[in-house]
Amino acid sequence: MRAALVGVDFGAVDFSASLEELALLASSAGAEPIDTITAKRNAPDPAYFVGSGKADEIGVAAKAAGAELVIFNHALSPAQQRNLERRLELRVIDRTSLILDIFAQRAKSHEGKLQVELAQLQHLATRLIRGWTHLERQKGGIGLRGPGETQLETDRRLIGERVKALRTRLAKLRKQHETQRRQRGRNNTFSVSLVGYTNAGKSTLFNTLTKAGVYVANQLFATLDTTSRRMYLGDQTGSVVISDTVGFVRELPHQLVAAFRATLEETIHADLLLHVVDGSSPVRMEQIEQVNEVLREIGADHIPQILVWNKIDAADLQPGVERDEHDKISRVFISARSGAGLDLLREAIVEAASSADRYPPSAVPGSSPENDEQDDAALDDDFDDAGESIPTSTHVGPH
Repeated sequence: MRAALVGVDFGAVDFSASLEELALLASSAGAEPIDTITAKRNAPDPAYFVGSGKADEIGVAAKAAGAELVIFNHALSPAQQRNLERRLELRVIDRTSLILDIFAQRAKSHEGKLQVELAQLQHLATRLIRGWTHLERQKGGIGLRGPGETQLETDRRLIGERVKALRTRLAKLRKQHETQRRQRGRNNTFSVSLVGYTNAGKSTLFNTLTKAGVYVANQLFATLDTTSRRMYLGDQTGSVVISDTVGFVRELPHQLVAAFRATLEETIHADLLLHVVDGSSPVRMEQIEQVNEVLREIGADHIPQILVWNKIDAADLQPGVERDEHDKISRVFISARSGAGLDLLREAIVEAASSADRYPPSAVPGSSPENDEQDDAALDDDFDDAGESIPTSTHVGPH
């Protein structure tokens, strides 16, 4: 689908980078960006977000380019979206809808699908009127009286019931995750979570460290489902559990943060966060702040963190480590693709695990490579629709 992209500059320093990211998001969703239209404003217009004159300009430019869809790089209110569609005579979606669509395409595990559906329903609930304007009012007269509620009210009620059912099922999955974490706690297993901006190379690093075979692609949100594996770090440390999580992005929709809280709890309960950074990105500092903002939102900002400066081969940097004022490793420079600096990263994990308040590895069941495969199966269980345990998919197919 050919799409025209719209970005409004409100004075943000990373405006151009945000527009480039929108093009990547659109491509990841399967759209073909054919034109980019920009505007400058001090504040959004209440009716059209960009103002009526600019809306007409967007409509002319989009139709001239042959666009079938207009994608705004911002969150639109239901009224703004409805007004724009009427004025432009084209389908209009916002950044939130675009990200939700990508998540719907990528989710493969049972839990991931439930979380995406919940986020989509919560987003849809505010926009129902757009699909049911012809049924907002009941008609009177013989044979035309309604069943007691309008179609819009019926739809809202059905969505509410579905949301409640999804939350119940996700709560059951959360209990399973809590059981797994308690077991790891009893085994005194050190847990590490990979976090970072989407497309920073987390899954590539995860595969290199654990040989897990998780799907990797040069696209945004290639991996949604959290995958956990054991990694053996020698007799002194034993095995640690390392988890690959969903990537973060600018203005990650709140519905997704809330819906994926169960998945992100692996991050909340980790002993160490490896914050993977694309060292070759010109906006890496802004991306680091975006990730830290989401970590604060989910309550994971207190967990010890090591910045993993990835893609040093593209940034013309050398492998190495940096330490903070307390002589703890704060930054490791690596290339997950070439393997440069990975020995330094493993040493950093060993150092962090050794300084944590843990029992010696000899007291930890499953602290040898022979037991890793059996432990992985226990780590990656999920529930099917009937609540039975099934293997979780760790691969996300191409878009």
